[in-house]
Amino acid sequence: PIMTGRRGLRRGSALAAVALVASVYLLTSAFVAPTTFKTSRAPTSVALRAGSGEYTGFVPDMQRRTLMNLVVVTMTAIPALVMLGGYALFFYPPLPGGGAGGVPAGDVDGTPITLATWMKTHKDGGRELVQGLKGEPFYLITKGDTVKDFAIGAVCTHLGCVVPWNQAVNRFCCPCHGSQYD
Repeated sequence: PIMTGRRGLRRGSALAAVALVASVYLLTSAFVAPTTFKTSRAPTSVALRAGSGEYTGFVPDMQRRTLMNLVVVTMTAIPALVMLGGYALFFYPPLPGGGAGGVPAGDVDGTPITLATWMKTHKDGGRELVQGLKGEPFYLITKGDTVKDFAIGAVCTHLGCVVPWNQAVNRFCCPCHGSQYD
């Protein structure tokens, strides 16, 4: 099941933090010789006994080596995990909610248009300019007893002028560069 909401996000973050700590611990201990080496001899402060060449299990500065391994793995893991996290978030779907739905179209004065008032004054197949996002001009198209679920941007993408609907030729004709669209 997909976890949604803040609770799921917290649970996922906590799981990621635990996985990060466990992986850093495992990686730091990967570069250190095993410490479970047992010998029947008594531990000494010298790594090699003079003249015999026997290994006693003592490694000088083991704490310093472990600390340096921890620092190296951490400094390598942080950028790697940031890059991996960015890559993974690309595929993670956004959380639902927060959307306000569609943007109401406005008339010439910016007053929101309702479907009932629009259908009283417009016939089937009609196209008329309305205000859309940030007051930009859009064509709202009437189809039967409703309107289409999209609007057509009325600004020419080439030169930026508003393209009028020409009822005689049943096309949009750009006054700036003469292109025609149906």
